[in-house]
Amino acid sequence: MMSTLQPYVTAGMTGTGGTIKGTVEDFQVDEIPAYLPSGSGEHCYLTIEKQGITTLEAIHRIARTLKVAERDIGYAGMKDAVGITRQTISVQWVTPEKARGIELEGVKVVEAVRHGNKLKVGHLKGNRFRVVVRGVRPLVTELVSPIVAMLIRRGVPNYFGYQRYGAQGNSHQIGLAMLRGEWREAVDRLMGDPEAVRDEQWSAAISSYRSGDLEGALRLFPPHCRGEREVLQRLSARPDSPEKAFSVLHPRLKKMYLSAAQSFLFDQVVAQRIDRLDQILTGDLAFKHVNGACFLVEEGAIEQERGDRFEISPSGPMFGCKMKHASGDIRHAEEEILARAGITAHSFDLPGGLRMEGERRALRVPVEAVAWKYEEGDGLLLEFSLPRGSYATSLVREITKGF
Repeated sequence: MMSTLQPYVTAGMTGTGGTIKGTVEDFQVDEIPAYLPSGSGEHCYLTIEKQGITTLEAIHRIARTLKVAERDIGYAGMKDAVGITRQTISVQWVTPEKARGIELEGVKVVEAVRHGNKLKVGHLKGNRFRVVVRGVRPLVTELVSPIVAMLIRRGVPNYFGYQRYGAQGNSHQIGLAMLRGEWREAVDRLMGDPEAVRDEQWSAAISSYRSGDLEGALRLFPPHCRGEREVLQRLSARPDSPEKAFSVLHPRLKKMYLSAAQSFLFDQVVAQRIDRLDQILTGDLAFKHVNGACFLVEEGAIEQERGDRFEISPSGPMFGCKMKHASGDIRHAEEEILARAGITAHSFDLPGGLRMEGERRALRVPVEAVAWKYEEGDGLLLEFSLPRGSYATSLVREITKGF
């Protein structure tokens, strides 16, 4: 299903097959920082190593241990819950001595250094990935080489992919319901699908909610489902007010759902452009890889040489109420995707600090320092670096053709 929704740029090439994330050691990520901490200042930069939990959950556990508000903790990017990941977060008014050596379930602090400013989303250069694919076909290295060569030449499709949509694959559905103002739908999507989770108690909790047994659902939802439990508590008191019940969620969580909706819409733009991903067309808003700035392309043929050098790429919409628009046929195609979702640009002008202004994002990204080797048994080790905001699965799926 994922392959149909997100076509490959290397569709004509045979993949290796195989699966990823069989063990935590099979998927490792190291953040490549945009800058190093200076050693002085009111913020403490913590290098954390986590596994089995999301970045937000890691922040929650560290905030509780250090007795600081979560809003005082900054981070440069979100990291996958599955695998071993290293990233930097910042904590205000905490000394390195207090933070260094903290080791909690799922997360530990491996370094702590002072710096002058809070980390914000985007304050990183990219990520270095080490991925082991299990169950690959024979002669795997012969299959990988031409695929990698094409990805280096044409670029990696800048899909967000399934990992952006949460453990149940429903985060974007919650965000789209929010944008349409369909609050009962938003709550229903938040509670989830009983068939989408393996934990029997969790599945039973969702089933209880669907049958109208709110108190039973509240008893059954696991402790880590904090958002669902908070909404259920409010909904139990006022069943006719789903909007008020949904409002108890942390603003950071609401933003995540809205971002997932943006990502879902963007992925559809990448998919419809896949055959011309490396072509600069008249009407495009071209993305400059050196600084992220965009400019309107008045004559695609003139700019194509810069595209071939990977100086620029076509961009797509992270829709919002103030986003810059492409022109002509490019803009029309993008607006059709928005219309099919039942929302408009104005839908993103939400109150309560949830306003999504929008931005442009490259439809493809360069891959660097690619290396691969066949491991004894049936494993393929892949190592590569991608720019910030890009996902390893977008590259790996081109090689495996498996998801």
